[in-house]
Amino acid sequence: MIRPNTRGAGVRLPLLSLFLALAAVLFGAAPVPAADADGSWWEPTARPAADSQINVTGAPFKGKDAQGKVRGFVDAHNHLMSNEGFGGRMICGQTFSEQGIAEALKDCPEHYPDGSGALFEHLTGGDNGKHDPVGWPTFKDWPAHNSLSHQQNYYAWVERAWRGGQRVLVNDLVTNGLICSLLPRDRTCDEMTAIRLEARKTYELQDYIDKMYGGPGKGWFRIVTSSDQARSVVEQGKLAVVLGVETSEPFGCKMILDVAQCDAADIDRGLDELYDLGVRSMFLCHKFDNALCGVRFDSGTTGVAVNIGQFLSTGTFWMTEKCAGPQHDNPIGLAAAPPAMAEKLPAGVSVPSYASDAKCNKRGLTRLGEHALKGMIDRGMMLELDHMSVKAAGRALDILESQEYPGVISSHSWMDLDWTERLYKLGGFVGQYMSGAQGFIGEAGQKAALREKYKVGLGYGTDMNGVGGWPGPVGEGAPNAVKYPFRSFDGGSVIDRQVTGQRTWDMNTDGAAHNGLVPDWVEQIRLSGGQSVVDELAGGAESYLTTMKRTEQHEPGVNLAAGAPASASSTEWWNPFVTYAPYRATDGDTGTRWASEWSDDQWLQVDLGAVRRVGRVTLDWERAYAREYRIEVSENGSDWRTAWSTEAGDGGYDTAEFPSQSARYVRVHGVHRATDWGYSLYEMKVQRA
Repeated sequence: MIRPNTRGAGVRLPLLSLFLALAAVLFGAAPVPAADADGSWWEPTARPAADSQINVTGAPFKGKDAQGKVRGFVDAHNHLMSNEGFGGRMICGQTFSEQGIAEALKDCPEHYPDGSGALFEHLTGGDNGKHDPVGWPTFKDWPAHNSLSHQQNYYAWVERAWRGGQRVLVNDLVTNGLICSLLPRDRTCDEMTAIRLEARKTYELQDYIDKMYGGPGKGWFRIVTSSDQARSVVEQGKLAVVLGVETSEPFGCKMILDVAQCDAADIDRGLDELYDLGVRSMFLCHKFDNALCGVRFDSGTTGVAVNIGQFLSTGTFWMTEKCAGPQHDNPIGLAAAPPAMAEKLPAGVSVPSYASDAKCNKRGLTRLGEHALKGMIDRGMMLELDHMSVKAAGRALDILESQEYPGVISSHSWMDLDWTERLYKLGGFVGQYMSGAQGFIGEAGQKAALREKYKVGLGYGTDMNGVGGWPGPVGEGAPNAVKYPFRSFDGGSVIDRQVTGQRTWDMNTDGAAHNGLVPDWVEQIRLSGGQSVVDELAGGAESYLTTMKRTEQHEPGVNLAAGAPASASSTEWWNPFVTYAPYRATDGDTGTRWASEWSDDQWLQVDLGAVRRVGRVTLDWERAYAREYRIEVSENGSDWRTAWSTEAGDGGYDTAEFPSQSARYVRVHGVHRATDWGYSLYEMKVQRA
C-alpha cells in the first residue's frame, strides 16, 4: 500500500539458455543467486530465473565530482505505470509482476490471436492492422519504436537505463478518462482513482526490487520526496525517482460547456492528497482544455483526433485567436478525422476549420488554475509548463515571476522555446523530447548559449509508455551507427546489445524500442557529433536537483500592501450590490477588484503605514488594464516621484522591479487605457526589493 508521507519527511547477467527460459515459462520462475554473488552492491542477491538480461558490466559510478556536484542523466518525463491508467487496457504489459516476466510481458486479451482486435494500436498506426501478440519469450513485434500500446518500461529495462548513466527519473502518473471510456477496460475511468493506483504500484515496484537486493532500502530504485533525499540516492550511484502527475482532469476539474466541474476546495484537497502520496511536480492541463487551463494543441491527424476527444469530454472544440506575441501554439492542421474518432461525434457535428493566422488557444489560465498554481507554490511543488497553451503559460510565468518562484519545468519539448530564458532566469529546468540523435542535437543547439549563460545541464524526456513515438532505426551502415559493445559516458561500464528472452535489440536496426535502449541512444548522440550534448546531459542530474532544492527553499515575499488602506482618484459605480472600492485591490481576494471611472488619468494608491524600503510592485489586472502607466512612490503622500513606467502594458500579471527606495505611499498611475473601460485591478502587491 502507499506509504503516507508528512511534508518534508522521507518515503522511505549472462544470457539464459533457451531451455531455462522455456522451463521457467512452463514450471514457474524461482529466484536464483545473482551471477556476481560476492557482494557487489549493484548486483541483486536474487533475480527470477527467467528474466531480462541487463547486458551492462562494471560498477555504476557514484559520489560527487571535484566541484561537489553529482553526475548523471535525467529522464524528466516517463510513465512507468501507464498500463494501470486508461482503464488498464491501453498499454499492454506490466512494469513488473510477482508471477514473473511471462506474466508481466504479455499482450492485452483483445490483441489475440493476431492483433486484429488492437483498436488503439491500429488508431495510432503501429502495426498496419495486425501484429504477433506474443511477448515473452519471442517478442516478435513488440515492444517497438513505433508501437504505442505495448509496455516499454519493464523494470529490468529501466535498470539498464540506470546502469547506463541515468540517475534521476520522473515518473508521471497519467491517465485520461475520455480515452478510457472509448477503449476496452477492466476498471473505472475516474482519473484520480487511476493516479492513486499508479502511485501505489510505483511503491510496490520499489519493494519488488528491494527484495532482489536483500531487503527494504537496498535496491537501486529509490522514490524520493525531497532534493536532499534525491542527492543522497544519486551520490550512492542509485536511481532517484520523483513522482509527477500528467492527467487531463486533475481533482475532477473538467469543464462541460465552459462550466467548471470543481471548485477551490476540491483543488486544495487534491493537492494535499497528491503531496502526501509523494508527488512533487505536475501538469495543470493535458490534451483537453479543462477548468484550470487551455492546452497547447496537437497537430495533424493526432490533433484532429484529440480535438474530437475534447468535444466528447467538454462539449466544446478548441477555439483559436491571433497570438498576442511571438509565441504560438502548435498548428491544429486540417487533416481528415480518423474514422474511429469521427464516428463518435453526434450526427451533424464535425470538427471546425481554423484561420491560418489564428495560432493560439483562446483559453488561458483560469482563476481556478491560478488558485491551483498558488497552491502548488504554497506546497513547494514544481509546475510542468509543457502542454499549457501560450496564453496559459505566459500567465503562469507572470505569476511565478511575481513570486520569484523557481519551481518550473519543461520536460519534453511541449513548450514554445521562446519561453526558455524566462524559465532559466527563474531557476527552472528543461528537458527535450527523446527524438532522433540528429534532431535532438539540433534542438539542443538552439538554446546552448542560454544553458551556458545560466550554467545549467540538459535533460531528456523519453515519454516511454506515453504514446509519442520514439527514434527509429538508422541502419547498420549509418555514420552514427552504434558499435557494440561500447562504454558508458563515464567510461566505467561496458554496454552490449540488450537481450530479453529470445530477442536481441540493436539501436541501429530496432531504434529506441524500450527504456533499456536509452544508453544506446545517448551513444548515438555522441557518434552524431554531439559529445558536448552528452556532457550537458551528464550535468542534468545536478541541474534538476538544484531546481528542486531552490523550490523547497523558496520563501514568499511579504506583501506590504496586504490589508493596507487604499484610496483612488475615482471608483466605478453602477451596481448597488457590488463595490469596486479601492480596498478591494488590497484585500487578498482575487475575486474582488477596484475599478475606476472610464477615463485615462486615474490612480490607485496604498498607505503602508510607515516609511518602508520598497522595490517591487505586482499588479493583477482585470480585462480593463493600462497600456501606459507608472509606479509612483512618496514618503509624505504629497511629493511623488516615478519609480518605474511603461508604455507597453499587456494586462494580466505585471511585475515592476526598480531600485530599492524609501516610501510610505505607493501609487499606480494610469496614463492611457488599453480598452474603452477604465482601469481595474484584482490585486496590487508591494514588496521589498
